[in-house]
Amino acid sequence: MACYQTRTLVNLATREAITLPDVRGATLHLRRGTLWLTQEGRLNDTVLRGGDTFVVEFDGDTVVEAQQDSAFTIVGPRGRTLALPRSSSSLAHVASSLSRLARSLAASMPPRQVPYM
Repeated sequence: MACYQTRTLVNLATREAITLPDVRGATLHLRRGTLWLTQEGRLNDTVLRGGDTFVVEFDGDTVVEAQQDSAFTIVGPRGRTLALPRSSSSLAHVASSLSRLARSLAASMPPRQVPYM
């Protein structure tokens, strides 16, 4: 785990992702680029463009992926320091989170009818 102080600038290359665990109330401010993010427990994803600000609404994993080279700052609730994973180790964590999400979605979907085989 890396510890990011308030207003630390996080740089992500195109298609690089980071998982932010349990950061409800944290504010992300995108300085440049485009980010796609999804929050555990929320049905809709969000796309941020340079200048956008987003407040994380839920605890659980928030996955942030750069759609192009991007830079953003993270400010914890009430300015507290956030403990976040290093981006180099976050890919395994992202894969794990996406796998859990896929299992959850598959369990909630009715069986698919295949017209022919």
